Parts: sequence; C-alpha cells; structure tokens
Amino acid sequence: MEANRHTHAHDHHHHPSSGHGGTGRRRERGESRAGRLRHRLAQLVTPHGHEAGDKVDTAMETSREGMRTLWISLAVLGATTAVQAVIVALSGSVALLGDTIHNAADALTAVPLGIAFVLGRRAANRRYTYGYGRAEDLAGIVITATIAASAALAAWMAVDRLFNPRDISCLWAVAAAALTGFAGNEWVARYRIRTGRRIGSAALVADGLHARTDGFTSLAVLLGAGGAAVGWRAADPVVGLLITVAILFVLKDAAREVCRRLMDSVDPALVDTAERALRTVEGVRDTGQVRMRWIGHTLRAEADIVVDP
Repeated sequence: MEANRHTHAHDHHHHPSSGHGGTGRRRERGESRAGRLRHRLAQLVTPHGHEAGDKVDTAMETSREGMRTLWISLAVLGATTAVQAVIVALSGSVALLGDTIHNAADALTAVPLGIAFVLGRRAANRRYTYGYGRAEDLAGIVITATIAASAALAAWMAVDRLFNPRDISCLWAVAAAALTGFAGNEWVARYRIRTGRRIGSAALVADGLHARTDGFTSLAVLLGAGGAAVGWRAADPVVGLLITVAILFVLKDAAREVCRRLMDSVDPALVDTAERALRTVEGVRDTGQVRMRWIGHTLRAEADIVVDP
C-alpha cells in the first residue's frame, strides 16, 4: 500500500483528505494523527527543560521581556553617561569625552531594537504572512553598524591623541568615571546578552556585545589616566588602539550572529531532535525535509512526512 506524503507546520493543522470514501473512523484517526504531529512539533519549539528550545517563548511574552530589558539597561546607561559628562566638564579629558559619546550611542541603540520589539507584536497579514519578527534582524544590522562606527571613532581618537597629546586634570575623577563606565556597561552587556539568548533575540545579543565594547573603552580611559599619572603621555592613545582591536573582535562576533540569523541558520542538533521525535508518532513511516527558521525571537518549524494511507 502506497504511503501518503504530507507537509506539517508546528503552528497550524493539516488534515488528510477524505475524498476517497473513507469512513468516519478513518477521518477521526487521521485528525488524531495530525493533532499528534502538531503537538510533537510544538513541543520542539516550546520551552522544555534546558535544551535549545529554552530560548523560545510566545512572541508577546518575549517582546515584553525584551522591552523591559531595554528600559532597564537604558536607565543604567543614562545614569552612567550623566556621571561621566560631569567629570568631562571638570577634567577636560578628551578620552573620557569619547567614552561618554560611546555610552550615549549605546543607550540610543535601544531605539531601533525597541521599535523592532513593538513591530514584532503585530499580527501577520496578507502582505507580511510571517508577521513582523524580521524587524529584529534589521535592528541587528543597525546595531552592528553602530559597533563598527564606535570602533572607527575609537581608532580615530586614539591616533589623534598619539600625534596630539593632551594633559589631563583631575586624574582621580577621570579614573573613577572610567570605572563607573566599565561597571555600568558590563552590567548592561551581561543583562542584554543573557536575556537575548534566553528569548532567542540575536539583535539583543548584538546590543549587549556593543555595550561590552564601550566597557573596554572605559578601561582604556582608566589605563590612560594611570599612564598619565606616572608621566607617560602616550599611554592613553596606545591603550586606545589596543582596545580598538578588541572592539573589532566583538564586531566580528556580532556580525556573525546577525548574518547567521539572516541566513536562517539553526542548531543542527535541534533538527535531529525534531526528526527523531516525528518518527515516534504513530502512523508516520518516514520524515522528509525538516525546515526551521527564526522569525525574530520565535522559531518556526515545518516538516515533510510520509504517513500510512
């Protein structure tokens, strides 16, 4: 007896046809089988235990969590930037001014990501049949570009200071502001990266990596202030160039994460798990291609299966 091939997605029903005089019992059995398939796929893309599916939740819940993360991190970075701005006015430190600009820019990256989270809540329609989750990927591109711009600005300021050294006053205040900047940025980076990985938002992870680059810049200011205190005027620009290299490595990681998401990359182990789970469903003879993709921070799964007639 020839088997039938069907395509199933995790978020909708697909029932076998009863157009060949099948009995009510056969139709009921087919509907039950379709329901089990749908449930099995849903399990694979819904949080259970501590596997890859842990970072998937409903779009509304994860959007709220993402927005909360953005607001809290924005408040922390805003306070950090305000403290540093006061010290810049007192010390005249150009390096600290650059760090303050970095922190302000990092806080502003919450704007495109916040817009993406709000758009992601909109329902799918006939034009955007998968919804608006891809707005997060666009925000990730903007954030990655911002990291690149921060690296370029840090390099330019370091080279300028190398050829045009400047004296720094109130070194203790500059050092304190640098430590404040590093602590604030590192806390925000950990918070954003942790939340982004939990809800499956590559853009939020990239934003967290951006915050970490600004923390590195703050350390450069601290080391530069220490070098100035012992009379080494070139300390600030030399350390600044080293930090620029570190920022470029962070940029590479952020760009790779965003590019993988744009190319619909998923963990191959998750595909293997889906195939094994589908084969355990009664009536399924074999599985064809299993396709998964991230739509924002929601994972969509579709599968071709061979079933008994």
